[in-house]
Amino acid sequence: MSHADLHRPLYVPELLANALGQTPGRPLLQLADGTGYTVGQVRDATSRFVQALRSLGVARGTRVGLLSANLPEVLFSNNAVQLLAAVYVPMHPLGGLADHQHVIADSGVELLIFDAQRHGPRAAELAQRCPGLKLVALGESPLAPDLCRIAAGFAAQPLEAPRVEPTDVIRLGYSGGTTGKPKALASVQRTGLATLQMMMAEWEWPRDMRFLSCTPLSHAGAAMFLPTLLRGGSMLVLPGFEPVAVMQAIQQHRINAVLLVPTMIYALLDHPRFGEFDLSSLETVFYGASAISPARLKEAIERIGLVFFQFYGQAEAPMSVTVLRRAEHDVNDPRRLASCGRPTPWVQVELLDADNRPVPDGEPGEICVRGPLVMEGYRDNPELTAQAFAGGWLHSGDVAVRDPGGFLRIIDRTKDMIVSGGFNIYPREIEDILALHPAVSQAAVIGVPHPKWGEAVTAVVVLRPGHSTDAEELVAMVAGRKGSFQAPKAVEFVESIPQTPVGKPDKKALRAWYEKTN
Repeated sequence: MSHADLHRPLYVPELLANALGQTPGRPLLQLADGTGYTVGQVRDATSRFVQALRSLGVARGTRVGLLSANLPEVLFSNNAVQLLAAVYVPMHPLGGLADHQHVIADSGVELLIFDAQRHGPRAAELAQRCPGLKLVALGESPLAPDLCRIAAGFAAQPLEAPRVEPTDVIRLGYSGGTTGKPKALASVQRTGLATLQMMMAEWEWPRDMRFLSCTPLSHAGAAMFLPTLLRGGSMLVLPGFEPVAVMQAIQQHRINAVLLVPTMIYALLDHPRFGEFDLSSLETVFYGASAISPARLKEAIERIGLVFFQFYGQAEAPMSVTVLRRAEHDVNDPRRLASCGRPTPWVQVELLDADNRPVPDGEPGEICVRGPLVMEGYRDNPELTAQAFAGGWLHSGDVAVRDPGGFLRIIDRTKDMIVSGGFNIYPREIEDILALHPAVSQAAVIGVPHPKWGEAVTAVVVLRPGHSTDAEELVAMVAGRKGSFQAPKAVEFVESIPQTPVGKPDKKALRAWYEKTN
């Protein structure tokens, strides 16, 4: 052993191999149909998938795409890609054909693993449109060999982690695409390890964790697997998010931790059967990915309990730039409930103005980040990378104010800010006011071109089941709190607000829809 290896950190592939090698009889995964896997069974399945993927030509650096619903084989595939030092390229199961095609072409995916039951037609379209793309299925498919069958032909071997370096690319992720085509960004071993360490240290995990996974395992759902494994917990995997199934699972399995995005929390609260289920086992509801309405968060705390833990980050600096702990959720302070918390001690965070100068408390500034959590840059896009790293900081694109206690409150995305009649208007503040109305389930505010004002404030609103209101009442409500210049010039009532693949309101799609229908 060289002296350099004496103090070399262990990266995620080594941690994964080590953790799967311990307590083989402990239950780890459970599916909705009752199927269960122990740590040892997950270890052996991972070994077989490593050998199966290697037989298909996957090696260090191979780009492997994955398109699937929530299946245990998603975790086995993900583990195997890491242990082969290949590059994982997740593709959101709810994404559109154009975005999927863009991800494959842009990232150079060589092998696409797809869920035969749910994504066969999409895989066929992608194979047609992406010359040279190789397919392998999870399950029987006329399009490609079955990866599960290939894996079953191998005998499980001890897991061996590859030697990796801090800047080796582990994952090619894509931004949500709210302002254009999704952008490729490289997560490296350094950021993977930092993300895990910060989650382990800063997140409030139950002691005897029974975690419910209902978000996509190809994305944020999989980020919960290794912490669950390392903390000796177990994970119940649902095929996806469906309010009644989630509440039934929490009650039946005494689930004490779950990861939800705000729209999922709203769907639970608004479901007519909410009161039928015992959710008292919940100790931590992790939530993030998009802004939550303070009014709806207060309602959730009053109806479920003081169990909510917010994490704030973005693909460029994932999961733990700031956190708002359970006890910091003060239901009597709407500004605190609008906060994304305080920076974790592992990163440097500043609010900067347009000239990269820090702003005082109470003044809007862009959240800018430094530290090991920050991405290497946008792949093959030095111009965009230089723009994101201007002044030696990662510029998040989120505008926030800081209170004297150090809590940050995001007031909007820089690109979502509306300029109307020469005034800067932040949609997030108007959305929070609209959500105070008892009839409003969800609201999104956009700026649309206007010949006089430049942009006109437009609200798109989803009503709660069985409730009603009208545009005049909502406009008056905003005008009373923010002044008439910030009140919506139009209110559109809709059944649902489009979401990006990562669960954020898709304002680009909303603007396109409004332009088409008006």
